[in-house]
Amino acid sequence: MSRPATWTSLRGYRRAWLTADLLAALTLLAIAVPEQLATARLAGMPPITGYYAFVVGTVVFAALGSSPQLSVGADSTIAPLFAVGVARVAASGTPRYVDVVGLLGLHAHGVAVLGHVAGGLPRLGLRGASWHLLRTELPIATVVALVVVSQSAATTRAFADLGRYDVNVGRDFVGVGAGSVVAGLVGAFPVDASPPRTALVASSSGRTQLAGLVAALALLALVPAAGLLADVPLATLAAVLVFVASRIFRARDLLAIAHFDRFELALVLVTMLAVALVGVEQGIAVAVALAILDRTRLSARPQMHVLGRIPGTTSWVPLASERDVEQVPEVLAVLFATPLWYANAVHFRAQLSRAVGPAPGSARLVVLDTIGMSDLDYTGARALADALADLERDHVVFAMARAGAHVHESLRRSGLLDRIGEGHLFSSVDEAVTALAP
Repeated sequence: MSRPATWTSLRGYRRAWLTADLLAALTLLAIAVPEQLATARLAGMPPITGYYAFVVGTVVFAALGSSPQLSVGADSTIAPLFAVGVARVAASGTPRYVDVVGLLGLHAHGVAVLGHVAGGLPRLGLRGASWHLLRTELPIATVVALVVVSQSAATTRAFADLGRYDVNVGRDFVGVGAGSVVAGLVGAFPVDASPPRTALVASSSGRTQLAGLVAALALLALVPAAGLLADVPLATLAAVLVFVASRIFRARDLLAIAHFDRFELALVLVTMLAVALVGVEQGIAVAVALAILDRTRLSARPQMHVLGRIPGTTSWVPLASERDVEQVPEVLAVLFATPLWYANAVHFRAQLSRAVGPAPGSARLVVLDTIGMSDLDYTGARALADALADLERDHVVFAMARAGAHVHESLRRSGLLDRIGEGHLFSSVDEAVTALAP
């Protein structure tokens, strides 16, 4: 088995890129110094651990990831998540919590400042780990992982589209994940892809991960002097996080969603309120539940399309899609392009009954196009059987077109295949109409 390629964004490096990468590194460093401190503070961790997370996350991702511009490090999106989770087993600011920036005299005037910033190298290894701790923290770890995967995928794809280069999202997951593991081993916390920092690298014309590596090396060199940041007001760090949040929140996207679908906008707004008023973890759960309910709602009431034949061809299409479409007398061809299951079984039968028409004899042949019917469950089979009984009572012939192997097997197991007959299963609607039309 071949070993995965590493340092891919640095391969084939061109000297002409160096100036842009160094400029991007300088710009990235300028924002990373306060932002990583602020994120560590938000997480309830010692400020220096934000620097550790940035250095480790950047280096590991540069080695294993595929995106040339993605910036990885401490991120304010996930910091409150794991801070709440860890606080369940250890008080914020204690050594166990960790295991799991003065000339103006602002502090004397009641201004809250960063306080002591420890320097030096981190300690390596795991401390205080236990099976009980793992079981306690597993739910919040799962939520953090979900947020990291979602944000990393969205960020790497968005900037790849803007920069017109290819990325391997799976490898980027490995890079970010490995960065989190190593960050934990040096006493820091999970890392994530940062949309604002990645945008900064891109807008500074950074071409490769060299920009991040140079910024990480420079930040590492500043660690011994981190104590000089003890009197930085916390309000300043909060302002940094507010700025970062303003770059993440995109009102334009909300307007686009509102223009596309008001119901989806409502889902977004409910999720935002849940995050703001209840908590991020609960907000994510609300978002997932609402998304599942929305998909279920849509799949429970799919539209059944009546088909017509394009003159001079053997192609059948929905009547609403073409102006020159003809219907064959006494033939009803319908398309139900979705799985037939318990959520839409009653809806299917009702739509088919309306399509056939209230007057007996209006249709002598019904052809069901099942090209989109990838599944047929027990309740769906019962609904189809009831529909067949209605058709048989009115002496209407029934046939199916383009049934897949899974639907065919479901028909066999339910006994419907014998009832319909193998001779009434066709490879196309036109073939069925040609063979069975009165």
